[in-house]
Amino acid sequence: MERRDFPPYLPFVPLHLTKVAVGCRTIESLEKRTVSRAANGEVRVVTRMRPKRMPELVGGSLYWIVRHRLVACQTILRFEDRPDGRLDIVCKDRLDLVPPQPKRGHQGWRYLEPDGAPLPGDHDESGLGTLPPLLFVKLSALALV
Repeated sequence: MERRDFPPYLPFVPLHLTKVAVGCRTIESLEKRTVSRAANGEVRVVTRMRPKRMPELVGGSLYWIVRHRLVACQTILRFEDRPDGRLDIVCKDRLDLVPPQPKRGHQGWRYLEPDGAPLPGDHDESGLGTLPPLLFVKLSALALV
């Protein structure tokens, strides 16, 4: 994917966002939420803050954190202003599962550089993704993972 405002000799590599799936304790609950909010092949995620690097995010992914792990992603299509002053992150309605990767929770969203983003279909070589969620959370709290 190339962008027109970059010189043609520089490849465009989109930036990503991470966001905690508040209220979702499992991947299944995140999937159900995505399906229930989907309309016309899109899902809107409301945010209060406007990313300064918005142009770099279009074409990237929104990575979801469930129980201190990156577990899934959705492609970011565009950003749209809302009448209430907030912003919609408009994503594809398809939720792609990724190998679980440890990630601390945070408020709002955070940038994720392309080299730190797991891709759908990658394999989890560390084995951390196979740990039971509760054990992973406890080990994470002790800074052991």
